[in-house]
Amino acid sequence: MSASPDQPAAVQPVQPVQPAQTAAEQSLYGGVTHRRVTVRDLQAATDRGERWAMLTSYDMLTAAIFDEAGLPCLLVGDSAGNNVLGHTSTVPVTVDELLPLVRAVAGAAQRALVVADLPFGSYQASPAQALATAARFLQVGGAQAVKLEGGRAMAPQIELLVTSGVPVMAHIGLTPQSVNTLGGYRVQGRGDAADRLVEDALAVQDAGAFAVVLELVPAELAARVSEVLTIPTIGIGAGAGCDAQVLVWTDFAGLTPGAGPRFLKKYADLRGTLLAAAREYADDVREGRYPAEEHSYH
Repeated sequence: MSASPDQPAAVQPVQPVQPAQTAAEQSLYGGVTHRRVTVRDLQAATDRGERWAMLTSYDMLTAAIFDEAGLPCLLVGDSAGNNVLGHTSTVPVTVDELLPLVRAVAGAAQRALVVADLPFGSYQASPAQALATAARFLQVGGAQAVKLEGGRAMAPQIELLVTSGVPVMAHIGLTPQSVNTLGGYRVQGRGDAADRLVEDALAVQDAGAFAVVLELVPAELAARVSEVLTIPTIGIGAGAGCDAQVLVWTDFAGLTPGAGPRFLKKYADLRGTLLAAAREYADDVREGRYPAEEHSYH
């Protein structure tokens, strides 16, 4: 009912103006703290030119540490095959082997987006097979996204997963699950293969992938792909032109013996630290220094 001429109209409460988010509040590093990072956050970071890092993780302890460090994305990779499970490659890794690792990481990481690898043979046969496998990693493992290898040939799988509500990270260039076909761990995309790799990148983007890993690709080609695509590119051995970078945590932390591939930078020497600690422990036990009185109960 409208107010009479003798009655003043009701005063409407003034809605407070929400201040625009600052760059620090938007940033993946310190900005998103009250909830889990999403694929939209990763895309927004790429859109504003903010580079971001991803590490692999296979257990609750490293997941919690990397999450606390502020990494916005953790990958439970099938690289667990030759870094945790004792296989010589990623090919033998099964869904049943990887699922408990995904559950451990997803349970420990409170902020980072957790991506689960789809193991070899668990998605290539058909889009329906891919969806069934991905559903297990989201429902049972607690992951928020999955990763699969392959370009144009995997577009139908990606499309069905995305339309079914499963965010997909694609992976092209060197695809370790195809190492037997590729003839080893070799740089991909040189010469005439460069255009095919660009076509693969566009195909996975068009199918709905939210990001794409470029592994062992010439830096110039990776930069070209990053210019062509709108989704984030994640490099590993692909130069500095990608929007993000990923490393296997046992490599980056110096736990893996040997120099490693050319693209690797070791940020710690955990192998050396653990080796020295194990030797000191063994010596203390042998010489009777451990356990001492302060380590005993009475």
